This record gives sequence, structure tokens and C-alpha cells, in this order.
Amino acid sequence: MTLILATRNPHKVREVARLLAADGIAVEPLPEHVELPPETGATFEANALPKARAAARALGRAAIADDSGIEAAALGGAPGVRSARYAGEDASDEENLTKLRREAPAGSRLRYVCALAYVDAEGEEHVFFGESSGRLAADPRGTGGFGYDPAFLPDDGPDGLTMAELPDEEKDAISHRGRALRAFAEWYGQAR
Repeated sequence: MTLILATRNPHKVREVARLLAADGIAVEPLPEHVELPPETGATFEANALPKARAAARALGRAAIADDSGIEAAALGGAPGVRSARYAGEDASDEENLTKLRREAPAGSRLRYVCALAYVDAEGEEHVFFGESSGRLAADPRGTGGFGYDPAFLPDDGPDGLTMAELPDEEKDAISHRGRALRAFAEWYGQAR
């Protein structure tokens, strides 16, 4: 079975395809002509579901979409649902990370959160969640991953290594998106 992945983020397309391939689930990127609604929800779930609904409705096929981000305890949970736009609407990953490091102290608690929505052509909906806790590194390190990964020290990862320093297999095992996708794949395997 091939699902549509309702995102314009090429990093997510590669990561989700890699993670679901082990379960025999293929993903296709969203066709250019399909418009996604803006992410205006107050929760990750409220942003993920409309994207999956829009893709499923436009294409008449099952679609998945996620919304994910990072929450800093020192900032009251910010940037949260604004993680991709933390330093501005068109901010780069580097600009967002720089802003987080400027505002939150090194060593402070962080939590990655992912809500993954599934909507099929008939309108059946399910949402799966994953999270990963850690702390903010003093300096960004590593070339793997994307977003805030270079400064995220996972609690359940190898001591002292950021998410961006981990091989894909190790990152996938403990990441918020990896956990949400494994929950989805388990359900999907039983449901079909």
C-alpha cells in the first residue's frame, strides 16, 4: 500500500519513507497541485488532521500528515506548534535553532512532540502520537537530522550525543516521529 504524505518538507519525506519502508508501507510526496491548509491550530493534532484531510479529499486516497516540533520548558512550551516558524514565517532551520539557543539556557529541558494523522478516502481518521525528551546542548553538533536536532540531547540516547550525531537507525528508535510512525504502522498492519 502506498500512502500520500501531506507535506512540502523534503526532510520529512525522506525520514517518513525510511521509517515506514521496514513495515512495507510506501509513501509518495504530495503532488504540487494539492493545496494544504495553513497551520493555525493550537495543538500538533489540530495542525496535522486538516493537512491529511485535504490530501485525502483532493486525491481520493489515504493520506498521512504530521505536525511536530519542540517544546522548551524554560520558555513555557515554546516554540511548540510554531517550531518551523519560530524565528519568522520563512526562517531557516539554523535561524530557528539560533533563536531557541538565545532564549533557552543550555542544559534546560526540551521535548520533541509529533502528532501523525491518517485519513482515508472514506474519511476514517486516526491520530498517533510520539515524543522524545531531552535537554538543550551548549553548542550545536552533528550533520544528521534537521531542525533542532543539532542541539537536542535525547535522554534515552548515547550520553552526550545530539540527535544530529546519531546514525539514522539510532535516531529513528528514539525520535518523536519514529515513535508516532511505529504506533501508526502497528495499527495500520492490523487494520488492513
